[in-house]
Amino acid sequence: MTLTPAYGRDYNSQKAVEEDFNLNKDFIINDITSPWNGKPCNKSSLGKGETIQIRYVKLRKVIVIKIK
Repeated sequence: MTLTPAYGRDYNSQKAVEEDFNLNKDFIINDITSPWNGKPCNKSSLGKGETIQIRYVKLRKVIVIKIK
């Protein structure tokens, strides 16, 4: 599943993305195969063991996070 920052946020570093994700800030689901495409979500609303990709730096870079 691919996520992008919500509410106009963008990040310049991988560390900043991880911090906000762990603080349960909202991200937008960008997965056309998902019924939740375009909906906001956060870490607590995703399942444990799931691997996600978060795009940042104007959607040019990707960080992969496995939810523990």
